[in-house]
Amino acid sequence: MDDTDANRAVAPIISTILLVAIVVILAAVISVFVLDLGEQTTESGPAVSESSGTFEAFQSGSDEQIVRIRHVAGDTLDTENLEVVVDASDACGKTGRIVNLPLGSVGASNTINQGNVEGDDIFDNSAGAVDHGALDAETYTAGDVIRFRIAKGDCTVQRDESLVVRVVHTPTNTVVIKKTLQAA
Repeated sequence: MDDTDANRAVAPIISTILLVAIVVILAAVISVFVLDLGEQTTESGPAVSESSGTFEAFQSGSDEQIVRIRHVAGDTLDTENLEVVVDASDACGKTGRIVNLPLGSVGASNTINQGNVEGDDIFDNSAGAVDHGALDAETYTAGDVIRFRIAKGDCTVQRDESLVVRVVHTPTNTVVIKKTLQAA
């Protein structure tokens, strides 16, 4: 056997290995584009670094159930990108969402209409029930307050019962504020 016969035997093995390598690389590149694996970075939501909340029920003999959520510090949020979720399952077994903000975008300003509610309607829908603050505004920024009233006929929260209020940034589905408020 001479040198040329030995070289010829190696050539098919090397060409097969190179061909397999090229196919694997092409398959990887094509899968990145087809499966869109290159663009799976998640967008982080805005940050509200500090907030406060109150639930005014049974104050000075009042039967009002007013919720206030104050944005103390953090990013300015466009109200159209927010939803307010109220979980009153501890008190009355109901959960409702205030959507389609600002309020004036689905009807009369300063009124929570049926178009603004998803889930259980536990909100006071009467005109002028309370100044809704940032729910009527274009933005929710540091110093602003979200206000709404829980309708006593739809969901009575007894003393020492609590409800959980979440402000959700809808484009990123990020909960930017979560407050557990107790009726006192």
